[in-house]
Amino acid sequence: MIQTWIASMTPAVQDRMILLLNHVISRESHAMARLRPFAGRLVVFHLQDWPSVLPPAPDLVMRLTPAGLFERLEPAEVSGSEALTIELDASNPAMMALGSLLGERPRVSVQGDAALAGEISWLMDNLRWDIEDDLAGFLGPAAAHQLAAWGRATATAVATLARGIAAAKPAGRGAA
Repeated sequence: MIQTWIASMTPAVQDRMILLLNHVISRESHAMARLRPFAGRLVVFHLQDWPSVLPPAPDLVMRLTPAGLFERLEPAEVSGSEALTIELDASNPAMMALGSLLGERPRVSVQGDAALAGEISWLMDNLRWDIEDDLAGFLGPAAAHQLAAWGRATATAVATLARGIAAAKPAGRGAA
């Protein structure tokens, strides 16, 4: 039952993720310009060593468009196609989530075009979502600034808590 639900929700969730990614990329014309030469190339994100007790995690398959943005493809559409494959170590999803709260990258294995891999790495290092600017379009600059400040404070608090949890060592049993 849950696998059927996940299979039906996956395309919608992946489409929203790509919309957000394209929104961030489209705000930086130099990022789009860096990706344009790779139009038509495929990028596959795969969660490697995903725990078998969890429902299977589907791959995210994308093609670069002539505009320098991404479009989602069904995995069946790319059989036999050469793609840049990015495998994220997902053997411990909880630690992966904790690491992302701390701003750490998961361990990654990359196979395929080195030039495209370099551009994807550059995107990951240099692009950030300017949520304050997006909120200002809806709420006005003052409200957006305040919400962004609260968001940064919350993120800092969560990251501090995550660092504390990561640094904590399980207490050993004392002598009786």
